[in-house]
Amino acid sequence: MTTGKAGKPLRRRLVDFLGLRRNIAALLIMVVLVGMGEKMAERFLPIYLLALGGTTLSVGLLNGMDNLLSALYSFPGGYLSDRLGHKRALLLFNLVAMLGYVIVIAFPVWQAVIIGAVFFLSWTAISLPATMSLIASALPTNKRTMGVSLHSLVRRIPMALGPVVGGVLISAFGEREGVRLAFVAAFVLGFVALVLQQILVEDKKDPHTAPVGLLAMRKHMPPGLRNLLVSDILVRFCEQIPYAFVVIWCIKNVGITPVEFGLLTTVEMVTAMLVYIPVAYLADKSAKKPFVLVTFLNFTLFPIVLFFSRSLPLLIVAFIVRGLKEFGEPTRKALIMDLAPEGQKAGMFGFYYLIRDIIVSAAAFGGAFLWNISPATNLFAAAGFGLIGALYFALMGRDLSGATAEPQQR
Repeated sequence: MTTGKAGKPLRRRLVDFLGLRRNIAALLIMVVLVGMGEKMAERFLPIYLLALGGTTLSVGLLNGMDNLLSALYSFPGGYLSDRLGHKRALLLFNLVAMLGYVIVIAFPVWQAVIIGAVFFLSWTAISLPATMSLIASALPTNKRTMGVSLHSLVRRIPMALGPVVGGVLISAFGEREGVRLAFVAAFVLGFVALVLQQILVEDKKDPHTAPVGLLAMRKHMPPGLRNLLVSDILVRFCEQIPYAFVVIWCIKNVGITPVEFGLLTTVEMVTAMLVYIPVAYLADKSAKKPFVLVTFLNFTLFPIVLFFSRSLPLLIVAFIVRGLKEFGEPTRKALIMDLAPEGQKAGMFGFYYLIRDIIVSAAAFGGAFLWNISPATNLFAAAGFGLIGALYFALMGRDLSGATAEPQQR
């Protein structure tokens, strides 16, 4: 067997380098299965709403509701994870999402889509604090950025493949039946993930876990995390104002097919996947602020580049830029977990997202009204918020690599 330094097999060294543990491997399997079903259907929800008779305001409602529910579900998700443990919490969250799929499958009207979305849009938001807490408990501090990056990388596999499969279903069966069949597939994959998750995940509940209420959690947020939160909110305005209308711009305005849009999403996800591991390694070895700043700048550039992309080749360039916004995302998430008090990591992660997404949901709702003025108004307003957020972080943000020392100094 080939060996490396200190006589360790290269396979063992690779596993150690990536921070793979049993719980991490089980988590990655679940992410692929649930994510594949989710992205086959959810990515085309704006088109599905219009096909069922909904208006552009219903699309804005869906996007705004996505952000608002992400906010409202984040803290309960973290609290329940701290209270129940990872395994039981993830079981509950998967069942909630599957209920939403059943509603959409059984009732093909746009109002039912909105009601079902209340449940299935919750999966990512409500499970993310538990996921981050699981990674934090399974890995040492100097491997958390790598662990979060690996999760983000694997999460992009279904993000890349799911829309392609969804686009094929739409091309074969039409906008209504194609998306509905995608939800059937999402339910089946969710069930398989639920079974495997219960078999593979080891439930190691932290004996020091002490979940606290919402108001008490606010007092535990360190200043470094608050500074990150301000710039993050501004940049997420840039992302969410046009988010639900990107697919409409590409298919209805530029004139590409659903399959081509699925391929654009693949370009975005592959771009993100290519940068995750090298950036995680460099971020662990050097200052973190430059990587987060690059992320914020790419958020800002995307709506501008998208507006000037009136052909498939130019849209490919735009979606490469969109993929590069993932530069500092794993670093930001790992920092939240490092700063969070012991025994309250999932709760603090959920609290951060609660504050961020409640505020950002206003941008998602407002995006529909800006789009009705004109696509240019929507896209350039978004870029303006991104620029403010990036400048704020460049001028006021501290080097995040030193922030983990902050709780001991307080």
